Amino acid sequence: MENGCSSENALGVARGVSRLLIQEGYSPILEFTLANGRRLDVAAIGADGTMVGVEIKVAVADLKGDQKWPEYLDFCEMFYFAIPPDFPDEYVPASTGLIVADRFGGAIVRPSPRTVLHPSRRKAVTLSFARVAAERLSQILEASNAL
Repeated sequence: MENGCSSENALGVARGVSRLLIQEGYSPILEFTLANGRRLDVAAIGADGTMVGVEIKVAVADLKGDQKWPEYLDFCEMFYFAIPPDFPDEYVPASTGLIVADRFGGAIVRPSPRTVLHPSRRKAVTLSFARVAAERLSQILEASNAL
């Protein structure tokens, strides 16, 4: 997600995206690192195992300068850019899904094209997702002295 003065805006978009994905039947986590070293702002898994990737953009210059986003596509079946409501959506690549979100929620403005992951890739991403989610839960529980 964005750094600096835009970080609060990016966190608000992440919150809205997470709320939307939960409403749509997905379980999201933030900042999920893929096997190629790239980090998705939001990753989510559906009840059927569908992997969703979301890249958050709150600055036009960041979106225009982002050449790495195609490297996410090999690790998710649906890919979205998520932007705040005041972001000019004409800069978002038409070949991707589009979510508009703020801290209260979001909406899918353009559905993502759906691809199929190779079964071995899907298994690897799913296992990584599960491990990251479990480790984060353990850290939260440890920090709260619940364990």
